[in-house]
Amino acid sequence: MEKKLVDANVVLRYLLRDDEELFKLSFDLLENVKIGKEIIEITESVLAECVYVLLKLYGIDRITIAEKLGELFSYKGIGNPDKDDLVEAIKMLGQTQLSIVDCILCAKAVNRGMVLFTFDEELKSEYKKKLQTPQR
Repeated sequence: MEKKLVDANVVLRYLLRDDEELFKLSFDLLENVKIGKEIIEITESVLAECVYVLLKLYGIDRITIAEKLGELFSYKGIGNPDKDDLVEAIKMLGQTQLSIVDCILCAKAVNRGMVLFTFDEELKSEYKKKLQTPQR
């Protein structure tokens, strides 16, 4: 099965339903992704753009964004090689005030057993908390 790479507009139209024609096209694809009939990848950059647009332009709260994106990333046909990292980053987004980029960095460092070198005290603190929490 051919894997598709989607841009932020596909994800945003699906989540926001603010353009009926584009919603229908994204819905058709993503409902097939939900059941594994289609395979897509949502890159880090697309995830970051979606969070930015939902948070800053639409004023949606972090918890709701994390819930909606977390649900999307649970679809059977999400074929990201770094899916576990991104799912963890999305959870962190809803639980902290860190940017999505910092959440991704923290999740990747913890999940991959890497040291996170940062000058950001809030990020450093979250990283240390995650290291002390038993992983899956």
